[in-house]
Amino acid sequence: MIITLVLVFVSVFALRANNEHMVKLRDAVYTADKDNGDVQGALGTLQRYVTSHMNTDLSGGKSGVYPPIQLKYTYDRLIQAESDELAKTNSSLYTEAQKYCEAQNPTGFYGATRLGCVTDYLTSHNQKHDIAPIPDALYKFDFVSPRWSPDLAGWSLVLAAISAAVCVISFVRKRLAK
Repeated sequence: MIITLVLVFVSVFALRANNEHMVKLRDAVYTADKDNGDVQGALGTLQRYVTSHMNTDLSGGKSGVYPPIQLKYTYDRLIQAESDELAKTNSSLYTEAQKYCEAQNPTGFYGATRLGCVTDYLTSHNQKHDIAPIPDALYKFDFVSPRWSPDLAGWSLVLAAISAAVCVISFVRKRLAK
């Protein structure tokens, strides 16, 4: 019985240690995302750990965000880069349109006489107004923790179950022997 209790105690602390280590790795992913660090490396480390250790469920409960890992800052940086590129492209296209229309109508006063020319130039050169949609699902992750893993937590649970079974069988055998 004492061996069973010790093994249960070891199991509880090993399961807790698994969860605490997962939380540190998850925080490392969030930090890398926020600081524009090595997100892929941190995410890979988290994935390897979660998928090979018990009690490393990433979800934050029933009211938690799903999927639990969302690379918000990486996604926002990508959207911002696409927006900046679109603005740069449109600006250079507008400058080209102005030069083209000035060459077409050099004596015209800027405004009404060139406005139609600039609009036609921008339309004919496929000026983009919006960035292409980027699927946010590519920046959301969830990893599944195994029900049992061959680590300290898993083996101590197995040994605790075996020890408890031996204890119960011994108790029943003594009762039947009386």
